Amino acid sequence: MTARRLALIFALGVALIAPTAQAHTVGISRGDYLWKDGTLWVGVAFARQELAASLPTWIDRRGADDLLGFENHRDEIGHWLTDRLAVSAGGTPCAPAFGGMRFDGDGLALAVAYACGSQGDTIEMEVRFPGELARGHRHLVSLTSGDDAWEDVASAGHAHLRFELAAPPAPARAAPVFGPLLRMGLEHILTGYDHLLFLLGLVLIGRPLRSLVAAVTAFTLAHSVTLALSAFDWWAPSPRIIEPCIALSIAYVGIENWFVRDARGRWRITFVFGLVHGFGFAGALRDIAVPRADVPVALFAFNLGVELGQLAVLAALVPFVLAARKTEVWSRVGMRACTMTIAVAGLIWFVSRLQSV
Repeated sequence: MTARRLALIFALGVALIAPTAQAHTVGISRGDYLWKDGTLWVGVAFARQELAASLPTWIDRRGADDLLGFENHRDEIGHWLTDRLAVSAGGTPCAPAFGGMRFDGDGLALAVAYACGSQGDTIEMEVRFPGELARGHRHLVSLTSGDDAWEDVASAGHAHLRFELAAPPAPARAAPVFGPLLRMGLEHILTGYDHLLFLLGLVLIGRPLRSLVAAVTAFTLAHSVTLALSAFDWWAPSPRIIEPCIALSIAYVGIENWFVRDARGRWRITFVFGLVHGFGFAGALRDIAVPRADVPVALFAFNLGVELGQLAVLAALVPFVLAARKTEVWSRVGMRACTMTIAVAGLIWFVSRLQSV
């Protein structure tokens, strides 16, 4: 069997699984809790994509784009939340009343009022929904009472939260936002098959090493710029445009690898594609309601996580590719198979994302 046939078979195998490797879930939600006159007013923001994956019997195959499905099951979604978010004040359970739902970009905001009927000195919450969402989901809690504010992070392993209203809150600290957002950025790149495939495409033609470093640096700087533009609401193109463009950038790199011998001057095109991928990264931040005062810390933490994940991927890929280049199998089959796989996967993602527009 010829090398071209082997490469084609490998690429076709990837083509069969590529449609299932779509955009990755965010893994984080935001809750604003206001305690006033015996009532706890709650607003929780989820990423629609993540919530749709947890409500498969209510939402059709379009998932996050099935807005009518969300609307038709508004009350069921409200019950889903109140069944998984129990509140008590002063040891007395509070009665929840679902207040409504609204779409917020790619997110979904739910409102609940908990009538507690007492002015207890403690508020306790049993936050169970993180265990049913994406693996490692974190729920950022911000509780306000008068001029005081408390923060905490709920997760599958830390579902019970307790707030002492009589005691002054601890001084504000960056950890409640910084830690989860750092982890979120790290997971976003490590589970982002499209971004990883793009990086692989850059590494395959990585000679000379200085040119590869320049290409990766340009990609990093560019996506940091557009991530900031979007996070501060200065400019944020629709994901319906950005996601197909990301897929097209992957296909382009795969196709270009057939015709270039080295990475000289490639930093120019990776800078342009980095701008596009940055808007894709920013989509994760837009899915949650990060208060504007926390945006600088959240942006830094998320971007740092992305960069650490990217460096980890490159540290693993570069030595592997350098070693593979010394083998006869790589020159005969390996390079062709990887390049064709990148191009085919990018084209499939491009078509499938266009269809979801």
